[in-house]
Amino acid sequence: MSLEPLGLKVYDYYFLYLVNGVTEVKTVKISKRTYNELCKIAGELQIGLGRPVSLEEAMAHLIGLRGRGVKITDLAGSWTVTEEELVEIKASLSEAWKKWRLPEL
Repeated sequence: MSLEPLGLKVYDYYFLYLVNGVTEVKTVKISKRTYNELCKIAGELQIGLGRPVSLEEAMAHLIGLRGRGVKITDLAGSWTVTEEELVEIKASLSEAWKKWRLPEL
């Protein structure tokens, strides 16, 4: 269907489609720090999904995580540890245990 007979350009159509899909809009004030973090999350989602991601979609994703009951065990296997890092972690733990004392009551 051509939009030209209606006097509409393609960008007019997309605007009308997007506006029509929005039922209600709210304004929310957030700090600059929160905004920056939300942008980072949106960027990570964009990389993972391979397509542009809006801040709205990033917020919906975060809300969805809450509903799924994300647990610390969900992170298992997400960090690839090198031998060098493993040695450093073990040395750090060993040093910490040498300094640890029972608290005096």
